[in-house]
Amino acid sequence: MTSTTAASAGLSPEDVAARVARGEVNTLPPRSGRTVGEIVRANVFTRINAILAVLLVIVLATGSWINGAFGLLIIANSAIGIIQELRAKRTLDSLAVLGEARPLVRRSTGEARVARDEIVLDDLIVLTPGDQVVVDGEIVEADYLEVDESLLTGESDPEPKGAGEAVLSGSFAVSGAGVYRATKVGADAYAAQLVAEASRFTLVRSELQGGINRILRFITWLLIPVGIATVIVQLLYTGSDWRQAVLRMAGALVPMVPEGLILLTSMAFALGVVRLGKRQCLVQELPALEGLARVDVVCADKTGTLTENGMRCGDIVALADVDAPRIRAALAQLAAADPHPNASLQAIAEEVGEPASLWTPQARAPFTSAKKWSGVTFAEQGSWVLGAPDVLGDAAAAARAEQIAVTGLRVLLLGRTAVPVDAGDAPGAVDAVALVVLEQRVRPDAAQTLAYFAEQGVDVKVISGDNAGSVAAVTGALGLDAGPPVDARGLTSPERLGEAVTTHSVFGRVSPQQKRGMVHALQAEGHTVAMTGDGVNDVLALKDADLGVAMGSGSSATRSVAKIVLLDDRFATLPHVVAEGRRVIGNIERVANLFLTKTVYSAVLALLVVLWRLPFPFQPIHVTITGWFTIGIPAFLLSLAPNHERARPGFVQRVMRLGLPAGTIVAAATFTTYLLVLPPTGTADELVREQVAAATLSCLIIAATWVLAVVARPYEWWRVALVAASFGAYALIFLNATTQHLFLLDTSNRPMMAVGLLCGLVGAALVELTWWVRGWVFGERHTFWRTREPDAPAPNPRRDEDARAA
Repeated sequence: MTSTTAASAGLSPEDVAARVARGEVNTLPPRSGRTVGEIVRANVFTRINAILAVLLVIVLATGSWINGAFGLLIIANSAIGIIQELRAKRTLDSLAVLGEARPLVRRSTGEARVARDEIVLDDLIVLTPGDQVVVDGEIVEADYLEVDESLLTGESDPEPKGAGEAVLSGSFAVSGAGVYRATKVGADAYAAQLVAEASRFTLVRSELQGGINRILRFITWLLIPVGIATVIVQLLYTGSDWRQAVLRMAGALVPMVPEGLILLTSMAFALGVVRLGKRQCLVQELPALEGLARVDVVCADKTGTLTENGMRCGDIVALADVDAPRIRAALAQLAAADPHPNASLQAIAEEVGEPASLWTPQARAPFTSAKKWSGVTFAEQGSWVLGAPDVLGDAAAAARAEQIAVTGLRVLLLGRTAVPVDAGDAPGAVDAVALVVLEQRVRPDAAQTLAYFAEQGVDVKVISGDNAGSVAAVTGALGLDAGPPVDARGLTSPERLGEAVTTHSVFGRVSPQQKRGMVHALQAEGHTVAMTGDGVNDVLALKDADLGVAMGSGSSATRSVAKIVLLDDRFATLPHVVAEGRRVIGNIERVANLFLTKTVYSAVLALLVVLWRLPFPFQPIHVTITGWFTIGIPAFLLSLAPNHERARPGFVQRVMRLGLPAGTIVAAATFTTYLLVLPPTGTADELVREQVAAATLSCLIIAATWVLAVVARPYEWWRVALVAASFGAYALIFLNATTQHLFLLDTSNRPMMAVGLLCGLVGAALVELTWWVRGWVFGERHTFWRTREPDAPAPNPRRDEDARAA
């Protein structure tokens, strides 16, 4: 259906300037969500910084400046968080500019592509298949235009649109062409919300974030009662002056605060965004990194993902008594009659050339993935159709096409029909005229990428609208042992579709709705599904997949709904993307073990001191130096390390399995040391207090550092060096007279130090035993040394050149 209204040539420059002056512009929110000021405020004014700041003021009021060293954490937390988020913001903004769809706008000066935020009210915007409607508007021209509004309404069937009908931003054109006038722009249009949500730098709700919040709630319940009891005991029952009581109270409370957990979590996500940005990978939703780590099934569209976008017309095989010039003329006329030809028709047009004179079209049926054919009814030449042979042709034509398709080529059928192509029963009976053979080039890095997924235990499902035999030939050439292909047209019920997608790996003739159904079926089986695609027929599946990955050269609709966009179109980037997600999530879990252990042993130690009504053994400077090399620096380095293990559900349970018992063991060993070295007359003498602190702290450091040694496994040379460096750094602090004086320690009492060392070794042995018991009870695989794991494919120019030649 072609319809039009009296559409003008578009706005003049003066009209545009007037609307800009009135603010009638499609102003969009910042691409990365928060402004620089908001980023600074969000990282400075945090709950943890507020707790530390209050404790800092109290400690500084005693005049002991060295004990206020933990206040540097406020500066460090804020500075690191600000720097990393600003880096991520710059990366997202620059990549979003590259990946952003630029609508084609018609103005009096001609048609030109402009940025979304340069559209003004009443602009005329051209729609072609795959284009997203970027602002709300009214159709003024329609040439067999069909718009998919399923992302807004849930209605799966495309809606034909004629002049005068409304279109909403967020929908997209699936066939035909048209022009619409912008009636709502900026905040008034639904597109503004889509853009704001698509590129926002934020940690939205996820299993990881939910798990960390549960841990923080657990810590809060510990912090409040133990903190209050500690304050009461230190002020009322120990007989210390108010300065000593305040310092010991702060020494008990400061280590309970998990000051680095949230920081390192945000930093790991931000660094992941920056790292992927260097590979031309745009992360449009930050939690996509978590989805990457959990992916165990990748659904890949063949065309544009495993194969390159460009095609070449290889051969034209006559099936009827029609001479070759007549066949080529019909193909040329079909291409000329389509104002927006797809890749297949473009390849055919390049082969047959332009027609000498144009036939007069009376009706046209644009190609859609659902019906898999297109056609034109000409005034004097009748109706010609072009599409899938097994949809249009008879048994003989379909069999001939199948013989060609099993070699990996794409085959279309050219035919004639007596039914007008825009009739309800079109195409009717089709007389097969010729087969058109198209050659697709396989991406040179596709084979190695599929091999990587196989080695990593990630299943690959190849889902395509092409002939099943052709899809199987391509996957077979890539080395994917996928079993027999399945023609999805026979999967007529959700049950059969779900059963097939769990037992087979290669599918042809899949409709857009079936792609979506396959994603749902895999998710129902408990899989975390990634979907890759570039065409408008992939939009629904990309939207519903746990992780939608779009090619940068794909349609604007696919890029808008995908969580990740591969701007350079390299399928080989996907393993790097998966590896980055695993690194982020695996390392956050590793670091969370350290912070939870510290909070538990701090709270338990404070509780034991309260029950015995004793002075707290440490001052703030003591717990500050404890955190340096048992948690702070090691946690930072561990958060950056490679990690290839696929993320598993149960984050909180696994962290608790080590953090709770290990923290309790460290606290018990430390308190035992304290009771053994504490003189019967108390610790009123400053020298004795420093000796007791040194002995008790030595036990705490040995046991806590062994927790680091357990968490760092499986070992590599640098992890062993990290643990050794932590022990070495504390040895220097305890053996050097200057650092002893600076940190209020006295190691001259050898018997006391021997007790501390012995209790620390006992604590370390119990932590080691806990690690082994946890693995035995919960069936977790424990290894000391890392074995070689397959890395993401590295570029190999010689291999890639050989693949192109093949």
